[in-house]
Amino acid sequence: MSIDDGAVEVRAQGWRTLAALHGMIESELERSLTALRLSVVEYTVLDALSRQDGWHMRMQQLARATALSPSATTRLVTRLEDRGLLTRILCADDRRGIYTELTPAGRELYLEARPLHDETLERVLAEAEGRPELAVLARALHGIPVAAVQ
Repeated sequence: MSIDDGAVEVRAQGWRTLAALHGMIESELERSLTALRLSVVEYTVLDALSRQDGWHMRMQQLARATALSPSATTRLVTRLEDRGLLTRILCADDRRGIYTELTPAGRELYLEARPLHDETLERVLAEAEGRPELAVLARALHGIPVAAVQ
């Protein structure tokens, strides 16, 4: 094994650790948010929109924020719109642009879901800190400044 092979293996192990922690977090969030009839990706949309001035975003911005393809984002927005949580608005200065905006019901559900989401995330990260294979990464997440993620 050469030095380069060792570096590749270290990166691969880091990626596997990140994927394991992500999977652990996502499955627990899915389980928790189910009580509110929300999936993790639906919560991510509500969260992304809640962080915007005016509570709206262009569809392509929302796709980037949720790491979904444009077509998957459109389907997701349609489902949330059918539930009365989002609405679409044509951009006044660019008729091709479409904004997605939280409705009052969407804001209310987000405000109800956020504490549950945050409590679940804290609990899972605390569990991960107790697992030797995940502890370093879980602790590193606590060290990320809040300003860096907003």
